[in-house]
Amino acid sequence: MPVKSRDRPPGDGRGRVRPGRRISRSRQGGRAVEEAALTWRLIRAIVILPGSALAFLPGLILWRTAGTSYAGRIADPESVLFWLAAALAVLGLAMAVWTVRLFLTVGRGTPAPWDPPAALVVRGPYRHVRNPMIAAVLVVLLAEALFFRSWPIAVWLVLFLAGNAVYFPLHEEKRLAQRFGAAYADYKANVPRWWPRLTPWQPR
Repeated sequence: MPVKSRDRPPGDGRGRVRPGRRISRSRQGGRAVEEAALTWRLIRAIVILPGSALAFLPGLILWRTAGTSYAGRIADPESVLFWLAAALAVLGLAMAVWTVRLFLTVGRGTPAPWDPPAALVVRGPYRHVRNPMIAAVLVVLLAEALFFRSWPIAVWLVLFLAGNAVYFPLHEEKRLAQRFGAAYADYKANVPRWWPRLTPWQPR
C-alpha cells in the first residue's frame, strides 16, 4: 500500500533528510547558541554593575555600620516610610527589568561599557530620558535608604549620581556619538540626559 505524502517521513523517500532541512535546523541551533551566549553576557553584566551598586555595596555599608550610630534600622511595616520604600523598589526594579530587556531584544547587547549594544535603543523609557537604567538604580537605592533608614546608603546614592553625572558627558556620550553618529546626535538633541520629557520622542 503506497504511503500518502502527508504520512511520509521528512526526506527524499529513502530515509535521507533533504539538505534544506539540515540547513534550517543548523540555523535554528546557531540562533539558540547565540541567544544563550547573549543571555550569559547579560547576566554577567547585571551581576557586576547593578548587582554591585544595589546589593554588594549597600550590604557592605550595612555590615560596616552595624553597631554604630549610623547602623541601619528596618522601617516599621506600619509606617509610611516602609510602604514608600516598597513602592519605590517596585517602580525601580520594574524600570530596570524593562530597560535590560530592551538592551537584550532591541540593542542585542548589554548595559556594560565593555559589551555595549549593537544598535541604538530608542524604545520605551528611552524615548523620555537617555539614561533610564541609571534612574532605575537611583530609585532602588533611595528605596533601600528609606527601608533601612540608612544615611550611609543615602550618601552612596549621592556619590553614585555624582559619578555618573561626570562619567556620561565626559566618556559615555562621546563613545555613543562615535558609534552611532547622526542618529545619536539627533537623539541627544531631543531627549534629556536625566530629567524625563513628558511626551515620548518620535525618531524621524
